[in-house]
Amino acid sequence: MAHYRELLVWQKSMDLVMETYRLVHMLPQIETYGLANQMRRAAVSIPSNIAEGHARSSNIEFSRFLSIAQGSRAELETQMEICVRLNYLTKEDISLAMDLLIQIRKMIVSMQNNMK
Repeated sequence: MAHYRELLVWQKSMDLVMETYRLVHMLPQIETYGLANQMRRAAVSIPSNIAEGHARSSNIEFSRFLSIAQGSRAELETQMEICVRLNYLTKEDISLAMDLLIQIRKMIVSMQNNMK
């Protein structure tokens, strides 16, 4: 693959960033520098690590960066659930983001399995 932008997992991750930014605008002001900031950072980390790993010189390094992206993905998934438990967002509010998180998880696992 010539460029990371051609990777479907990167494209879906970018969609997730946009959706996450939309959702954090729905959080209460008190969470601006707490949960909202953490969610933005975790979301941005996913496509960033996919891009950086793809730019590395080996599958071993790419797989390591995919693992980091997977960690950020799990972190964001947990933060979305926290928002629901705190009644900041509903399950319906986060449904698109959760769907993207599941798709991204499956794609990363598949990519890592194919590198073995």
